[in-house]
Amino acid sequence: MTQKITIQVNGLQQMLPAGSNVLALLDMLALTGKRVAVERNGGVVPRSEQESTVLLEGDQIEVIRAVGGG
Repeated sequence: MTQKITIQVNGLQQMLPAGSNVLALLDMLALTGKRVAVERNGGVVPRSEQESTVLLEGDQIEVIRAVGGG
């Protein structure tokens, strides 16, 4: 049985396999390759660190999607 963790994403509870990283979360949310900003527990996660940033039980994540207009 795979261990799960519970995190908050934009105020909603999400369950992920333990050891998941930010990139896996974005993939689960169908946001891979999209222009997004990710904040973890109040700090920005740079795109270059999304793969190496492992999510932990209770993390508070905010994902903001850039929308162009004009």
